[in-house]
Amino acid sequence: MAPKPVTSPVPVQWYPALSALLLIGGLFFTAFFFIYEATSSTRNRSLAKEVVIAAVASTFLGFGSLFLLLATGVYV
Repeated sequence: MAPKPVTSPVPVQWYPALSALLLIGGLFFTAFFFIYEATSSTRNRSLAKEVVIAAVASTFLGFGSLFLLLATGVYV
Protein backbone atom coordinates (compact mmCIF):
# COMPACT_ATOMS: atom_id res chain seq x y z
CA MET A 1 0.00 0.00 0.00
CA ALA A 2 1.50 3.32 -1.11
CA PRO A 3 1.51 6.20 1.35
CA LYS A 4 -0.76 9.14 0.61
CA PRO A 5 0.91 12.49 -0.05
CA VAL A 6 0.56 15.14 2.63
CA THR A 7 -1.83 17.89 1.53
CA SER A 8 -2.91 21.13 3.08
CA PRO A 9 -6.40 21.34 4.59
CA VAL A 10 -6.61 24.86 3.12
CA PRO A 11 -6.38 25.38 -0.65
CA VAL A 12 -3.15 27.07 -1.72
CA GLN A 13 -5.10 29.77 -3.57
CA TRP A 14 -6.53 30.98 -0.25
CA TYR A 15 -3.13 31.68 1.35
CA PRO A 16 -2.80 35.36 0.30
CA ALA A 17 -6.37 36.24 1.28
CA LEU A 18 -6.12 34.35 4.56
CA SER A 19 -2.84 36.04 5.44
CA ALA A 20 -4.28 39.50 4.75
CA LEU A 21 -7.50 38.78 6.66
CA LEU A 22 -5.74 37.32 9.69
CA LEU A 23 -3.07 40.02 9.83
CA ILE A 24 -5.67 42.78 9.60
CA GLY A 25 -7.69 41.08 12.35
CA GLY A 26 -4.58 40.71 14.50
CA LEU A 27 -3.65 44.36 14.04
CA PHE A 28 -7.22 45.36 14.93
CA PHE A 29 -7.13 43.41 18.19
CA THR A 30 -3.63 44.73 18.95
CA ALA A 31 -4.86 48.30 18.47
CA PHE A 32 -7.93 47.54 20.60
CA PHE A 33 -5.63 46.20 23.34
CA PHE A 34 -3.45 49.33 23.31
CA ILE A 35 -6.48 51.64 23.32
CA TYR A 36 -7.97 49.67 26.22
CA GLU A 37 -4.72 49.97 28.18
CA ALA A 38 -4.34 53.69 27.48
CA THR A 39 -7.91 54.75 28.21
CA SER A 40 -8.90 52.65 31.21
CA SER A 41 -7.79 53.47 34.72
CA THR A 42 -5.86 50.97 36.79
CA ARG A 43 -8.91 50.37 38.99
CA ASN A 44 -11.17 49.48 36.06
CA ARG A 45 -8.81 47.11 34.25
CA SER A 46 -9.55 43.41 34.11
CA LEU A 47 -6.70 40.92 33.85
CA ALA A 48 -8.95 38.32 32.25
CA LYS A 49 -10.05 40.76 29.55
CA GLU A 50 -6.45 41.78 28.87
CA VAL A 51 -5.31 38.17 28.56
CA VAL A 52 -8.19 37.25 26.23
CA ILE A 53 -7.61 40.23 23.93
CA ALA A 54 -3.85 39.60 23.86
CA ALA A 55 -4.35 35.88 23.15
CA VAL A 56 -6.75 36.58 20.27
CA ALA A 57 -4.40 39.18 18.78
CA SER A 58 -1.43 36.84 19.13
CA THR A 59 -3.29 33.95 17.52
CA PHE A 60 -4.45 36.04 14.58
CA LEU A 61 -0.98 37.53 14.04
CA GLY A 62 0.69 34.13 14.36
CA PHE A 63 -1.54 32.41 11.83
CA GLY A 64 -1.46 35.47 9.58
CA SER A 65 2.34 35.37 9.57
CA LEU A 66 2.28 31.64 8.85
CA PHE A 67 -0.02 32.06 5.85
CA LEU A 68 2.02 35.05 4.64
CA LEU A 69 5.15 32.87 4.64
CA LEU A 70 3.28 30.07 2.88
CA ALA A 71 1.87 32.50 0.28
CA THR A 72 5.37 33.76 -0.54
CA GLY A 73 6.73 30.24 -0.98
CA VAL A 74 8.56 29.81 2.33
CA TYR A 75 7.24 26.44 3.46
CA VAL A 76 7.61 26.03 7.20
